[in-house]
Amino acid sequence: MAIAVASVADTCAAAKRAARVLARTDTAVKDAALEAIAAALESRLQEILAANERDMQIAREADIGAALLDRLRLDEDRVGAIARAVRQIVALADPVGEVIYGQRLRNGLDVRKVRVPLGVVAVVYEARPNVTIDAAALCLKSGNAIVLRGSSSATHSNAALAQIAGEAAVDAGLPDGCVSLVAGGGREELTELATQKDSVDLIIPRGGEGLKDALQAVATVPVIYAASGNCHVYVDAAADLEQALEIVVNAKTQRPGVCNAAETLLVHERVAADFLPHVLRALAAAGVHVRADARAHHAIGSRSAIPDLIIDDATEEDWATEYLAPVIAVGVVDSAEHAIEHIARYGSGHSEAIVTRDTAAARAFQLGVDAACVYVNASTRFTDGGEFGMGAEIGNSTQKLHARGPIGLRELCTFKYLVEGDGHVRA
Repeated sequence: MAIAVASVADTCAAAKRAARVLARTDTAVKDAALEAIAAALESRLQEILAANERDMQIAREADIGAALLDRLRLDEDRVGAIARAVRQIVALADPVGEVIYGQRLRNGLDVRKVRVPLGVVAVVYEARPNVTIDAAALCLKSGNAIVLRGSSSATHSNAALAQIAGEAAVDAGLPDGCVSLVAGGGREELTELATQKDSVDLIIPRGGEGLKDALQAVATVPVIYAASGNCHVYVDAAADLEQALEIVVNAKTQRPGVCNAAETLLVHERVAADFLPHVLRALAAAGVHVRADARAHHAIGSRSAIPDLIIDDATEEDWATEYLAPVIAVGVVDSAEHAIEHIARYGSGHSEAIVTRDTAAARAFQLGVDAACVYVNASTRFTDGGEFGMGAEIGNSTQKLHARGPIGLRELCTFKYLVEGDGHVRA
């Protein structure tokens, strides 16, 4: 198998050769390989944890912060969850060969639009080593070879996971080169990977705006951006406020360092005075820092006797910031329409939520908000391939073409038209 070869170009060329074989590989063989990967993760747990601890020690010394440490950390439960996600992908239907539609033309030709693999998918990602396995499993099941490039903060974890996955897959009958890892070459290596247009069919970056900008500057290979999540929760005048409190706290605090965590809370002015003291008390108890606009400060007023609340004035920069940390911006708006306008100005197109019992307001939000995932009376934290029944995901696309939202098996396929005739020629 190919974990490291002479160059990025050689790695990608080997992946291309593997992709040609994978495109014709039976579902049973692919599923057996995924089951072998899951079993290998469990049997080689200590090897994985030892590699991850090396990364964690380096990260602690670099003082990268609690949220990023959480994204980097692996333990027995998390490795077990990664293995379970692989088995969930085994249980899913193979998208390759699925007939999207078919018809017989008036001239007698039979035309079928059939789902096929993309070929070679390169995934560039930051911090989270679980992406190594999630991405590999999704690509293999959908008949694609994968080239992985993780961040330097997870070097040892990614190397261990990629090697384990690659060895297990090849031993189970998949072609050498189906799982590859490139690492350690810095920005020059990223540029080389992003310009392998003869062998790489798609690049998916999973990281912040810096990674997105770096790829936009150099990529000649098609890119689907799984980028930032500046997500909002809007509490409408017709909201169930007890339900709203639970949704806001979950969206912000369940895992603040991930892209589907809420970064901004917007509250209708008619319920702000009643709702804000309660929700801010709950957020303060969870260690969240608040940056509020003038109207939110006024709504809190003297009723706010909230121990441990850290509240600052919100700036223009705060509305556009993906904190990935226990910090939230809070604003008061006049209407659902004003909330939609705020989100249009500052949102990243990831996940947005409204809490309301007003059907018209909910429908206006669904139609007016331009995002991959729009929620009514639910937390933004559900934007996830596993939660959506996809087994896992490579990332959440904030684009509109080809794939949007969680990138799962079908999003890793394209299609071809299969046309059958009986001596047909065009007049």
